[in-house]
Amino acid sequence: MTPVRRRDLVVLVLGLAVASWLLVRTWYGDLPTLHWWLPVPLAVLAVAEALGARTLRRRLSAEREARAGRGPTDSGAAAVRPVEPMLVARLAVLAQASAYVGAVFSGVWLGVLLYVVPAIGRLRSAGDDTVTALIGLVSSLALVAAALWLESSCRVPPGSTDDEPHGAPSS
Repeated sequence: MTPVRRRDLVVLVLGLAVASWLLVRTWYGDLPTLHWWLPVPLAVLAVAEALGARTLRRRLSAEREARAGRGPTDSGAAAVRPVEPMLVARLAVLAQASAYVGAVFSGVWLGVLLYVVPAIGRLRSAGDDTVTALIGLVSSLALVAAALWLESSCRVPPGSTDDEPHGAPSS
């Protein structure tokens, strides 16, 4: 698997920001109400992926230390649970998909924000929509950041051999 290119994410965000700004500008009066809780699932997914990245990184680190003989030496210490290679591969795919989803929603919320911020003085609903768009943009960017962190946690460290189950191949 090849890592997600940051350039692709930036192009996706900017392209969809322009497209959504044009669409919102054309049909703003016909859009349904943008409630503040609409982007919350993105924030929940971002938190879940960040926790997953932290847990995976710790488990892989403990497994590497145990294999190198630097792990806990007392007999009362818990044995290190090995990480399944397929789990790491699935998490890498989830991270890549989430990075693109976060970039798509970042572009959409940025386009909405670019339209509603200048309209705050002349449109009554623009103030509430600005709050929603800000929450959406922050949640989407958090999802991209968490997904990229999870993806980096799934990489095989340099010098590892192919027979060690330390993550998905990054070739």
